[in-house]
Amino acid sequence: MAKSVTMRDIAAKLGISVVSVSKAFSGQSGVSGELRQKILRTAEIMGYKYGTEAKKKKTLSGNIGIIVAERYMSENSFYFKFMRGISTALQQKKHYAFFHTLTSGNEEKALLPDIFFHQRVDGIIILGQISDKYINAVMNTKIPVVFLDFYNQLTAESCVVGDSFYAAYELTNYLIDNGHREIAFVGNIHATSSIQDRYLGYAKSLIEHNIRLSDYYLISDRNTETGEFIPLELPIVMPTAFVCNCDETASRLMSLLSEKGYRVPDDISVTGFDNSVYSSITVPNITTFEVNTEKMSAIAVDALLSKIKTPSEQIGMIQVKGKIIFKDSVASLNFK
Repeated sequence: MAKSVTMRDIAAKLGISVVSVSKAFSGQSGVSGELRQKILRTAEIMGYKYGTEAKKKKTLSGNIGIIVAERYMSENSFYFKFMRGISTALQQKKHYAFFHTLTSGNEEKALLPDIFFHQRVDGIIILGQISDKYINAVMNTKIPVVFLDFYNQLTAESCVVGDSFYAAYELTNYLIDNGHREIAFVGNIHATSSIQDRYLGYAKSLIEHNIRLSDYYLISDRNTETGEFIPLELPIVMPTAFVCNCDETASRLMSLLSEKGYRVPDDISVTGFDNSVYSSITVPNITTFEVNTEKMSAIAVDALLSKIKTPSEQIGMIQVKGKIIFKDSVASLNFK
């Protein structure tokens, strides 16, 4: 029979003290997050079974970790709706949410928070888009995880998303039905999967109506790497309408249009996305698409609890539909 791996073996492998290894396993202070994860990864590779992990897990903590990147946490962040929805859904199931804001530095280094270890949480919900490197680090923990409002090739087997593609398709159809044929899209399609899907929905609508799709009418609104907003640039030849990837961008665009002497919706029509506070505080109020954050959050919680019960379960990609909220930023050209 092969000899059992000990903490001393792990310490020798890494060239550190047994005390450091012990502190990493017990969650004590005195060990950096980076070293702790290095120790845990080495222990897993060497086949070491520590603490209660050496036995079948008999009890659950009832705690769920929620990880969201700091770039999504602006003062009026749309993601606060998701956080409220997740917290409410977990309370109804008699579970508790532990929120963790992921810094850009820890994301780059793929440093996981301590809540991932030592059975402090039963599962994880990742809210919003994160890097592939960080996704792989999360999945390597073997803790059940569900991704909310984001998908890619790595996460498509366990994610809950809004139907951004069909939503933008509907919004663009609405503009076309109102006589608009020169329609621009505002959003960085390399920034998030949601923005990509919204652009593709916009593109499908134009193609179906035999309207030429042009890069000239694709306007970026944010930095690809950081997600920070950048100054908007209007095209030289103006469209009659803009489809914006979110309400905050739509609000920023409308301020710029006003500065340039354009009136919304008399001269230019604008649509947003999310039905966030920006759609209501901007004058005129912005026609937008309401994402059903409450339903998405509840489904994500149910899916995660199901995965905790049956770790091998794959939920696939669950899409949740929303609805257009008609406000005051779109004018009809049909009778002009």
